[in-house]
Amino acid sequence: MTLFPEMFEPVIATSIIGRARAAGKLDIRCHHIRDYTLDKHCRTDDTPYGGGKGMLMQAEPIYNCYSAVTLQLGGKKPHVIYMTPQGALFTQRRAVELSQMENLCILCGHYEGVDQRVLDEIVDEEISAGDYVLTGGELPALMLLDCVGRLCDGVLAEEICWREESHSDGLLEYPHYTKPAVWRGRQVPEILLSGHHANIAGWRRRRSLENTWRKRPELLRTAALTDEERVFLSALEEREEKRGEERT
Repeated sequence: MTLFPEMFEPVIATSIIGRARAAGKLDIRCHHIRDYTLDKHCRTDDTPYGGGKGMLMQAEPIYNCYSAVTLQLGGKKPHVIYMTPQGALFTQRRAVELSQMENLCILCGHYEGVDQRVLDEIVDEEISAGDYVLTGGELPALMLLDCVGRLCDGVLAEEICWREESHSDGLLEYPHYTKPAVWRGRQVPEILLSGHHANIAGWRRRRSLENTWRKRPELLRTAALTDEERVFLSALEEREEKRGEERT
């Protein structure tokens, strides 16, 4: 539900999401909130009570739009998400949970926000793309659509395509390499050319741990780690500290 449906089609009609829509794996529809206003000028906003700068989206057009969506679903209420910087930070774990739901309805705010009364009436959860403010909820909604959509059944070739990605198990993903084996003097790690699947899996897990330790160490506080992996991280930290001392 948006004031700017034209922002969506160029994105959701392309790549993996576009192919999934064409194949009937995903049903994504944009609902123009202006189509549901009773104002002859199709206004959907007004000045806020109590004063202040900017305009506020009115409750009635949004509710009318939501009612039309519900009617299209045979009267069944969808799970309504409001994209807002006040919401809970969007995570891969929440994306997996949302992908299991039958119908999602995303409300995109604009201007100074939305009349609180319609949020209280229809919204099930508020989600944020990050601790920053954009001009509207359309870009965050597209991010959520892409992230959740690719997790739905039949969109990707196999579940393993996303099970081993960054954040799927609380860690960042290991580095990837493709042909040629040597590029500008940089060689693909020999172990990846060995054909030994167990050794490759172990190498990838260690590189995943190292990537997380270097780039997002706070993730390690909640990641499920074995005792052996904790020993590996401790040794990595000691080695880096020693290198730092040698450089100074």
